[in-house]
Amino acid sequence: MTGAIYKRDNVFWLVALQTGVFGIFMGGFGPAIPLLQADQGTSGAIAGLHGTALGVASIIAGYLNAPFAHRFGRYKSIWLGLTIFNIGAMAFIVLPYAWQTIPAILFAGVGLSMTVNNSLMYLSSHYERHAPRAVSQANGVNSAFVLLGNLIIGIIAGTQFSWRLGLLVCIPFAVILYLTLGRHHNPEHIPDEEGHQRGSLPIKYWVSWLGLMFTISAEFAIAFWSAALLREKASLSAALATTLVLAFPFGMMVGRWFGTYLFPELNIDARLRLIIALQGLSFMVFWVSSNPWISFLTLFFVGLGTSMQFALSTLRLLHFGKEKPDLAIGKSSYSAGIAIGLSPLLLGFLADIFGIVQGFLLVPILIICAFVIVSVLPTHEKPIQERRV
Repeated sequence: MTGAIYKRDNVFWLVALQTGVFGIFMGGFGPAIPLLQADQGTSGAIAGLHGTALGVASIIAGYLNAPFAHRFGRYKSIWLGLTIFNIGAMAFIVLPYAWQTIPAILFAGVGLSMTVNNSLMYLSSHYERHAPRAVSQANGVNSAFVLLGNLIIGIIAGTQFSWRLGLLVCIPFAVILYLTLGRHHNPEHIPDEEGHQRGSLPIKYWVSWLGLMFTISAEFAIAFWSAALLREKASLSAALATTLVLAFPFGMMVGRWFGTYLFPELNIDARLRLIIALQGLSFMVFWVSSNPWISFLTLFFVGLGTSMQFALSTLRLLHFGKEKPDLAIGKSSYSAGIAIGLSPLLLGFLADIFGIVQGFLLVPILIICAFVIVSVLPTHEKPIQERRV
């Protein structure tokens, strides 16, 4: 799709809904961790290892990406990833002990990252110059399912039914999606005779790789610990603080869907600098606020600023590694894995030493580092002028 018209076709909706399969699970996964901890009778550190497992899984998936994309093609690799994810998700839901659920979520996380990597690559190749808009809006669909999963767990947790039932929704959803849309789409894939992509990537790629790590680190630090900051600054109950931080994923959902229509004259570098600046300024107001409603509103804007950072930062990596795109997207998972596994842990460590308010100063440092890298190492890609349909 190389013309001036951007259109959300059947491929867009299929791939976007594929990301919704793991989105609905992950939306419930975070709120379910305290419930799982209570069921298993473990410490917070043991419960937190489920999140660390997701970071390790991202690194494993990154290593596997180029060989799998070469062997099966990007589209079939999405379904393979969803199959692996659902097997791991089922094991996580039905197995009772922590020594079982941690490996289960590791297995599920490998499939999740495979799906993320190959869905981004498939949409990028399908939409070509329109990739920033398509990828961002597909992420917006994913965010909507994350919110849905969060709400499902919240509702079920207050009833006599097991919270685990809410996480089961991802499995029939995947089956229905394949039967209605997936099986009718079968693109041809011919493996490259020279084998899968391997070798080195340019230094510009690796510097931008650090920028992606900083953006994801800031996102997950905010996602994991903003409720704790709200409780400390505004003296809120745990339940109310957890409810108010839904402003963050809601802002991300709105930004991913509608943000692509703003400032179409800007290229991906200028757009990324703008939203990082919005994230940073909004976060500082959120950090100093002790008013719950101001905190809620500014956290929404933090979500807006965070919304397109993953898509645009990853597209920058693909620009710098364009000779080996499947290898480049695979290596990007290393960045995500390190960020997911370490940033919430580091912020928690700082909070134990200095308190959650001072510990949260880690976030603006990460935001500044990301902004500087985008500023000093632009792609110089031209913005695309298009008609909207």
